[in-house]
Amino acid sequence: MKAGVLYSGGKDSSLAAIMLGTYYEVELNTFVFDPSRRIPSVENAAQALGYSLKVRVFRKGMLNAMADLVQSSGFPNDAINCVHRTAVETLAREYKTVGDGTRFNDRVPMLTRAEVQSLGHRTGCAYVRPLLGYVRPAVDHLVDRLLEVKYGETGAINNGDYEAEIRDVIRKRGIDPAPLFPAHHDQSLVVGRKA
Repeated sequence: MKAGVLYSGGKDSSLAAIMLGTYYEVELNTFVFDPSRRIPSVENAAQALGYSLKVRVFRKGMLNAMADLVQSSGFPNDAINCVHRTAVETLAREYKTVGDGTRFNDRVPMLTRAEVQSLGHRTGCAYVRPLLGYVRPAVDHLVDRLLEVKYGETGAINNGDYEAEIRDVIRKRGIDPAPLFPAHHDQSLVVGRKA
């Protein structure tokens, strides 16, 4: 059975894909706002894991709506959760199982229990979060054993995180996005899989 896994190229989504790969035929899915955006580093990460990658495009206008939401609220949480929810819903139309790399102590992105139940009732999809019971030190331990990872601050590392494109559109509006997002927010990018 296939599982569509939301994939940023980072350590959490990579570890979730490896865990789900034990039981499912994993297909990685990266979402972008700009249909011309290519992310070779994410393609390389998927190849290192040995899974196929599909690049999907959000509906036209969503990027500006999410940038508006970040600017009006003064922080990115609601926009990132909305984008994530949309990505999960999109995959639920195609896959009977959808997975991602959200962890125990994540606040964003995170679907609520009610949202997960609603998704299952409406679509028949099983939404699986294999890292949900793992705190960050446990995830980091497994990542250290299984993956080669590069780290950097959001915007400085070229992964498939939703935030980069939202920051870019805010910057193009002549506004510095830095005050709207958490400072020193590290991202990860898988560059290989350990033997």
